Amino acid sequence: MWRRLVEPMGLLFGQMAQAAIQQGVALPLQNSTAAFTTVLLIDGDKVSGPMPVGAVPNTWLPVVQRLVSPVLDAGLPSGPLVMGILNTTPDSFSCAGQHLQAENAVHAGRQMVHDGAGLLDIGGESTRPGAQVISPQQEWERVAPVLEGLRHTLPDVPLSVDTRNSLVMERALAAGARVINDVSALEHDPDALPLLADKDCGVVLMHMRGTPQTMQEHTHYTDVACDVVRELGQRVDAAVAAGIARGRLMVDPGFGFAKTSEQNTALLRRILLLANLGCRVVCALSRKRMIGALTGVTDPAQRDSGTVAASLVALPFGNPLLRVHNVAAMAQGVRVWQGVYGA
Repeated sequence: MWRRLVEPMGLLFGQMAQAAIQQGVALPLQNSTAAFTTVLLIDGDKVSGPMPVGAVPNTWLPVVQRLVSPVLDAGLPSGPLVMGILNTTPDSFSCAGQHLQAENAVHAGRQMVHDGAGLLDIGGESTRPGAQVISPQQEWERVAPVLEGLRHTLPDVPLSVDTRNSLVMERALAAGARVINDVSALEHDPDALPLLADKDCGVVLMHMRGTPQTMQEHTHYTDVACDVVRELGQRVDAAVAAGIARGRLMVDPGFGFAKTSEQNTALLRRILLLANLGCRVVCALSRKRMIGALTGVTDPAQRDSGTVAASLVALPFGNPLLRVHNVAAMAQGVRVWQGVYGA
């Protein structure tokens, strides 16, 4: 199914986009105020185009329809959402240990919501390259008090739990989490797919090869953007086949996971290829090594400006989740982008 992909190009926004759609020279891009006027047709390793949308052969129209059809919100508020990161780990690549105490994490979460976060993502296991492996029980002991504290103090704010372990997933959902964010796209734990098939939460499938300990050994791609979309498409198919409704699914291309800095940059440049999957998109670039490679900034905590600039590339989707450490900066960036490019 994923051999054929269509890459949207020639974007227009707001009133200009609407006028071009009415004139028949552009097509709407999913849930956004954007429209695309040209496309690349990708069949395996053969690429045709760029060509105007009106010149697309009839046999490709079902594939083009993937880009046009609105995607469901996965049970979350519509529109762009800033997703605040709350890592309750001592060894994360950025802000390590800052939220290890539950009280500190809850306070930080409240501040993130005040600053504009639409949801919070709580993680208890570091998945950076070479991270130390911990047990699911240890992970849950870190997550549980933070989840309980945020549920009590922010009852209306959606909470996500970043985990690849079914034990943590089940307990987190019972404690009020509304999203499960799995860096392994539900491959790590064989009990994860059947567990989530019986729930109604949102599910983030992230692209990664190997494990956090081995992923940097798996960075060979023929075409990183197409390969990532096709491999994520297979995980979407597996989730749907297991009984998870497509409308509950979100996809994350996995910046920094089994990818070099150059590959991350190439993937971001072509991020709109993810529209082929028909799922809400999560863009998780915050403070990552690729930002440092592009800017020369070695301290991850000083990469927030680059994070905002890179994350805005995903806004043409209309309803992306932008997963960041600095919520205030990202929320401000989104407001400016919407003011310039919105309807």
